[in-house]
Amino acid sequence: MNIPPQQLLILAGILFAIGVGGFVIRRNLIVVLMSIELMLNAANLTFIAASRMHSTSEVQNLDGAVFAIFVICVAAVEAAVGLALVIAFFRRHQSISLDSLGAGE
Repeated sequence: MNIPPQQLLILAGILFAIGVGGFVIRRNLIVVLMSIELMLNAANLTFIAASRMHSTSEVQNLDGAVFAIFVICVAAVEAAVGLALVIAFFRRHQSISLDSLGAGE
C-alpha cells in the first residue's frame, strides 16, 4: 500500500491539532501527557512523510525514519518521567487535576 506523502502530512497536521487541543483544554495530567505523546507521533509521521517525499525510486532515504526512531526513544523517556511525576503529584495533592496545582498544601 502506497499512501501519498501529502495525505500523510494532512494526517500529521490533524493529529498535531488534536494533541494541541488536548494539551490546552484538558485539566487532567494523564490526558496532558497523552496529548504530548500524540503531538510527538504527529512529528514522527511528518519526518517519515518528508523522508518519502525526498527519496527517489532508486534510493530510499532513511533520514526521516532514523530521526523518528530517535524521537520515539525520547518519547518513551518522557512518558516514564512524566508518569513518575504524576505519581508524585498524586501522592502530594491526592488528585491528578491541574486545578489542584495552584492550591496550597
